[in-house]
Amino acid sequence: MKKILGILLSLLVLTSCNQNQNGGGDKNYSIGINQFAQHQSLNNCREGLIEGLKSEGIEEGKNLTIDYNNADADVSIANQIGQKLASGKNDLLVAIATPSAMATYNAAMDSDIPMVYTAITDPVEAKLANEDKSPTGNVTGTSDELPVEAQLATIREILPEAKNLGILYTSSESSSISTIKIYEKYAKNYGFNLVAQAVTQSSDIPMATDNILSKVDVMTNILDNNVVNSLPLILDKANEKKIPVFGSEIEQVKLGCIAAEGIDYLELGKQTGIMAAKVLKGEIKASETKYEIFKNPNLYINKSTFEKLGIELTEEIEQRAVESFQ
Repeated sequence: MKKILGILLSLLVLTSCNQNQNGGGDKNYSIGINQFAQHQSLNNCREGLIEGLKSEGIEEGKNLTIDYNNADADVSIANQIGQKLASGKNDLLVAIATPSAMATYNAAMDSDIPMVYTAITDPVEAKLANEDKSPTGNVTGTSDELPVEAQLATIREILPEAKNLGILYTSSESSSISTIKIYEKYAKNYGFNLVAQAVTQSSDIPMATDNILSKVDVMTNILDNNVVNSLPLILDKANEKKIPVFGSEIEQVKLGCIAAEGIDYLELGKQTGIMAAKVLKGEIKASETKYEIFKNPNLYINKSTFEKLGIELTEEIEQRAVESFQ
């Protein structure tokens, strides 16, 4: 009898240890990810998401299985992925970028699977949230709303003589349209005439870039997936004409944009991962949780681009930048 009790006690201790290692329980989780495009900003979001989940005790290879899917910037593929994920047995659906979020939400609307999104500029415009940030369904997440006024102020500080500010955007991306409206609201306050040019698909971008570069002194890039995918081409054409291009986050500055008052998508992903973990563990309900905004944009600069374009890098700008690249 003593031997049997000893074995039972050992099993209880082992079970307790396993529970502690799994963050307080032995539940295994499964999530499906619908990422819209294959570029570094969205990749950083996904990597940050995984880090955020891990910080909450939910780790891939231990108690988490991830079904990762990428739509390669194709809305029809994003819709197919959304339908596949919604018909599966995932505990949570995650969408990265607006087109994938809208596709996944529409596909999962009649299911009971909660959804968390990230890298959505305007969740209200995308019909994922109400004006008070409350969810429209079993969905919550994080927004990458750009600090437009801070960006305009920085562009003006670096280029005091610039007049015409250009932006390329995709006419079918609701988040891009929302951002253009914000730029239209504030551009004149900083002495800029806004020149916005729409494209319908990535193949339009080379010609559209040539056209807009003939009309502007400076360009700024927003979080438009088609445009971000074509950023190297846009930078090449702009550099030939000595026209600076400002980015909207750190990876765009690494690629060669002159500067950005932007978002760190790795940190945004971590913030989303922590939220996702709380939904999985039942600590919050997606259907009752308001979306969150990344509140701490930083200034990033590319010194070699300043030099290449012959633009003065003032001591004030260099000291304010949290990170600089060559």
